[in-house]
Amino acid sequence: MKSFEWLGQTLASLCWIVSVFVYGYADGNGLQMSNGDWLQLAAASCWMVSNIASILKFE
Repeated sequence: MKSFEWLGQTLASLCWIVSVFVYGYADGNGLQMSNGDWLQLAAASCWMVSNIASILKFE
């Protein structure tokens, strides 16, 4: 783990990803996602990948 800030950002991006699916299932008719939901999921996923990549060492 890099730092407290890294952990906070990683948890925030994870919560964002989970919230997309929670709202997608909110109406009880299965997963219903709009174009905006897909963009939100893409943004949150990119943030998560960026956080994970920051702890990996590339040579």
